[in-house]
Amino acid sequence: GVKDGRWTVLQLVEALGFCLENTDPRMRGRGIQLLSQVLLQCYSLLQEKEVLHLVLFYESRLQDNHLVIPSVLQGLRALSMCEVLSPGLAVSVLKAIFQEVHVQSLLQLDRHTVYSIITNFMSTREEELKGLGANFTFGFIQVMDGEKDPRNLLVAFQIVRDLIAKDYALGPFVEELFEVTSCYFPVDFTPPPNDPHGIQREDLILSLRAVLASTTQFAEFLLPLLIEKLDSELQSAKLDSLQTLTACCAIYGQKELQEFLPSLWSSLRREVFQTASEKIETECLAALHALSACLSRSVLSSDSEDLLDSFLSSILEDCRHHLCEPDMKLVWPSAKLLQAAAGASLRTYHRITHSVLPLLLEQYTKHTQSSQRRTILEMLLGFLELQQKWGHVEEDESTLLSLQAPVCSVVFSALLDPSVQLQLVGIKALNVLGSLQGFLSSSDLEQVVDHLIRLALHEEDSQSSEAAMEAAGSLAPIYPKVFSGHMVPRLEEELQSEREESYHSRHSLQQRCLQALAAVSTHTSIVKETVPILLQHLQKVQKGTEARNTQDVISVCQSLHRVALQCQQDAEGCWYFHQTVVPCLLAMAVQAAMPESTHTLPGKALLEEEVLAAMIPVISAATTHLSPELAAQSVSHVVPLFLDGDVSFLPQNSFPCSFQPFGDGECLEAQRRLVALLMAFVCSLPRNVAIPQQEWLLRELLALSCSCNCPFTATTAAKCFAGLVNKHPAGQQLDEILQLAVNRMEPSLAEGPRRTQALTLLLWVTKALVLRYHPLSSCLTDKLLGLLGDTELGPATADGFSLLMAESPDVLHKGCHADVRIMFRQRFFTDNVPKLVQGFHGAGPDVKANYLKGLSHVLNHLPKPVLVTELPTLLSLLLEALSCSDRVVQLSTLSCLHPLLLEAPQIMSLHVDTLVTKFLNLTSSPTMAVRIAALRCAHALTSLPTTVLLPYKGRVIRALAKPLDDKKRLVRKEAVAARGEWFLLGSPGR
Repeated sequence: GVKDGRWTVLQLVEALGFCLENTDPRMRGRGIQLLSQVLLQCYSLLQEKEVLHLVLFYESRLQDNHLVIPSVLQGLRALSMCEVLSPGLAVSVLKAIFQEVHVQSLLQLDRHTVYSIITNFMSTREEELKGLGANFTFGFIQVMDGEKDPRNLLVAFQIVRDLIAKDYALGPFVEELFEVTSCYFPVDFTPPPNDPHGIQREDLILSLRAVLASTTQFAEFLLPLLIEKLDSELQSAKLDSLQTLTACCAIYGQKELQEFLPSLWSSLRREVFQTASEKIETECLAALHALSACLSRSVLSSDSEDLLDSFLSSILEDCRHHLCEPDMKLVWPSAKLLQAAAGASLRTYHRITHSVLPLLLEQYTKHTQSSQRRTILEMLLGFLELQQKWGHVEEDESTLLSLQAPVCSVVFSALLDPSVQLQLVGIKALNVLGSLQGFLSSSDLEQVVDHLIRLALHEEDSQSSEAAMEAAGSLAPIYPKVFSGHMVPRLEEELQSEREESYHSRHSLQQRCLQALAAVSTHTSIVKETVPILLQHLQKVQKGTEARNTQDVISVCQSLHRVALQCQQDAEGCWYFHQTVVPCLLAMAVQAAMPESTHTLPGKALLEEEVLAAMIPVISAATTHLSPELAAQSVSHVVPLFLDGDVSFLPQNSFPCSFQPFGDGECLEAQRRLVALLMAFVCSLPRNVAIPQQEWLLRELLALSCSCNCPFTATTAAKCFAGLVNKHPAGQQLDEILQLAVNRMEPSLAEGPRRTQALTLLLWVTKALVLRYHPLSSCLTDKLLGLLGDTELGPATADGFSLLMAESPDVLHKGCHADVRIMFRQRFFTDNVPKLVQGFHGAGPDVKANYLKGLSHVLNHLPKPVLVTELPTLLSLLLEALSCSDRVVQLSTLSCLHPLLLEAPQIMSLHVDTLVTKFLNLTSSPTMAVRIAALRCAHALTSLPTTVLLPYKGRVIRALAKPLDDKKRLVRKEAVAARGEWFLLGSPGR
């Protein structure tokens, strides 16, 4: 009635008069409870005069019997949300609560109501409450004092934060406010099991930390508390104290810290020197960094002591001498402490490096062992990396610049050391020095290039060689002229040299040259130098007559692929690479596919499957990042090449006969193989690029995929068709081409010599449609499910379910702009796994394995959280799959069960007897991969509840003794790990 306006609240009060004035406190409580419940729903409808009368009524009731108080507080909470509350009423209500109610004697919910009233008034009546001065703060302290419930504490901590942040008067009650909150530090709270409120210990820690670190007024009380907790034995207390100290440093200045700096440094140093905990060490270093930054920020007055200088002097005094003992245990803790302080500001960096860098350089020269030098250089590297934070090296202040010659000398000597580990640190240091603008002179840079070439090409250890190439790639964009002028010509010379060496040595050097040319191609100007060299070498290699040419061509393609990936983010470099490399590769491949070329050895390497497979990622990477305008320009040349034989855009385009990859005749078999390169190009185009003559192209690809005798060509044609169908706009044209495909596939699948080709096409088209949620995908998937019962095609169809679910490397993935919907795997699982299970139960014994194999492929690619939820219904089938004789089914099922043992131990423990038996049987499998997977699962079994496993402990340990003598080292390694865990099962502390 009040909501509808038929009654006013005052009329309701009059109607409740009998209850409200009753001598029985329970009856009064019920009357006020009803009134409060109405107010909580109707507070926004109240008039100012009504609110005034209600407030006065409720305030008077605060002196009533304790049974009435909870309902009174609910009514005041409703009134605290009224917008028409008269000035002064908020103060009046709070005074009454502070004076009349002993809050901590109330139940949790009623205390929460009080906090809500205070919060409401603070958000709407701030100025009125501030008029109370420090009395408001004192009143709140009384309300909060002794609070224990975490739900209420979160609200109370927020109120304290607001008191401080909104500048309420704390008056003489700063220490009391600190005491009433700091008594919870460090937070010791473990949420009860199945807690519906979801409050975690971390929530309370962060909320309390925000209070303690919110004002400098707490500093004199908080810092002694933090030092005390740092000196305790409890690791959680240490961590909380360190993190709180770090948070406080954001607002503290020298004044707050001055008195406590010696004690803080002493505690931090002790923890870093003595702790075995990596977490505590990390937090100590963060706190030292924060302290140093805080002291650096403070503006000095002329008569004040420079606290930063004295603080850093203490750090240097306690740590510096340990750097002279590279074999001793305190060398690294000392270095980390110095680096933590040095990284705080430019001022701390100059102060510490001025003292430490000359010492490290001196120690490097003094110590001759590679291991000692490595330690010293790693420490030096840490300080060099800090310089990167400050950018340009300042000439007037930088210690580093004054030590340029000895620093370079030390780094260059490390690169010449026979120790690979020292070389690797030297290469990292070289990288950092190169990134410091203005540090290396032109003569230094020439030496850098010399060292990188030597390490990249001639260093025996592959780690150093690869690291040198990576460093060249990092430095080349900073010094493009140096690298294109010095490094690229040297690499070209080495690549073309015809030394009298063994083939293996020359081949190895050429491989390294190719890798180095690719690695250094990280700037467009360098790419324009290296790409012609790589293409020239490719032409030279493919004309050769040696049998090893295939591998050489693949190596060049791998280098070109790396360059393509490095160019992708730079529009100019990407377009240069595309218009230079793609036509050249196509021209060479077309030349190799010409009839008179195919029966002679030179050039034939380009037609081999491995080589074409290596060219695909080059063309794909060169195409995916093109702008739509440039991609349209390129597609207008490439598609006519394949459909019309238009070779006009190719370099060296005088071919002996026409190029007709979709033509009939056995003499064109070689040309048809180049459809792989067409696939690489058109399936990598952005979706908004129109493909000329697309319908014709799709029909040609469809015909080729169904009729070609060469499995490689048929598969690439099917993949190309699928890639185009996936991106094709929905509509009549797509429906027609899909119907045509179905009409071509169905008769071929039923019978005849081309069943395998038809199945391949069906799989790829199904995948293309499943990814984009096309309606026809369910129909095609049903066809595949039907083929699982086919004795001839069943096994291949089962393997095809892996193709449907897995990420495809060359087409139909997001990187090549395919239409891939989120959660397509989950949807496929939901739609088809019940059908797979049903098919398995109805299948004959000769084809049951096909259903199990298909199921295990689907489950293997499913996100693990989804799999865990479906586990109870599928586990019995998975266990049956382990008895299947097909090793692919066994392997796939084991790899599916392994993560489930770790993530769903409770469900898996219900089947422990079967699992133990199956896994132990499979450790004797004739297939090495199955033996390894079974041992890993036996190892993972130890994550199940110990009480469930103990009856099997002896049996498993005896059974795992046999694979300890396996002839394969990898099997023995897994057996040792698994058996060790079973031995420890049930031990104390496990």
